[in-house]
Amino acid sequence: MWQGVFPAVTAKFNADDTLDHAEMERCFAFQIASGVDGIIVNGSLGEGPMLSHDERLAVLKTAKSVAGGRPVLMTIADAATRDCASLAKRAASAGADGLMIVPSLVYHTNPKETVGTLSAIAQAADLPVMIYSNRVAYRVDVTVEIMAELAKDKRFVAVKESSDDIRRTIDLQNAFGDRFDIFTGVDNLAYEALAVGAVGWVAGLVVAFPEETVALYRLMKQKRYDEALVLYRWFRPLLDLDVSSYLVQNLKLVEAIVTGTTERVRAPRLPLEGAQRALVEKIVADALANRPALAKAA
Repeated sequence: MWQGVFPAVTAKFNADDTLDHAEMERCFAFQIASGVDGIIVNGSLGEGPMLSHDERLAVLKTAKSVAGGRPVLMTIADAATRDCASLAKRAASAGADGLMIVPSLVYHTNPKETVGTLSAIAQAADLPVMIYSNRVAYRVDVTVEIMAELAKDKRFVAVKESSDDIRRTIDLQNAFGDRFDIFTGVDNLAYEALAVGAVGWVAGLVVAFPEETVALYRLMKQKRYDEALVLYRWFRPLLDLDVSSYLVQNLKLVEAIVTGTTERVRAPRLPLEGAQRALVEKIVADALANRPALAKAA
């Protein structure tokens, strides 16, 4: 149902900490113009848990206004299943094309609880769902056994595979064939995941480098692996910035340097400073100094 590059877009804030919808519209439109295949709003990179439900729905509306018919997925991530289900239902009414659901933000659910909460949220919205499997960040592992239970519900159509174990992509294919659209959710495993059969990429550095991200994806899908590897090796120092507890600040700084947008974040986060900031700035400067010419990839 879904495939391709789906940016996990960033939220933009005014100086008074309100949402800057004009800047989000500009940045989201830049992604669409660069050839991405969908948009995911209010994820971890989009600071979704820092936004109210009303704010998240407003971001969804802004993304829908510039998506040009491409699917816009709303991330559902709250502590209580009740609150997740409420937001999911509102997202459906607001025109979301699907959901990306985080199993549990705070409480580390057991397998029965994981299936129960994901199913309750899917039922509330009755939309197609991408399961966000990220045992590293959220301590809930959506295993092959759990996926077998979820496979009984046709609303579960995709998985963002962020277990940090590339073998999981093969495990899912062996267990389910093409029942689920498998997306890689780890930027610096994108080449590896796409090489073994992932059909999509929920990407982070795409917010600053959409043309390179789309080109890498298309080269991989065309099995032009040698050309893709050259691009990936250039991209890797940037992609590594996505795998960090400071991923929001890292990527917002990269995006600001490259595209001229703001790097404002919502507290308790603060913009990078000192050695951390200098490191990111150097990585970006080195990348821009050696930015490759992109091969044509249909």
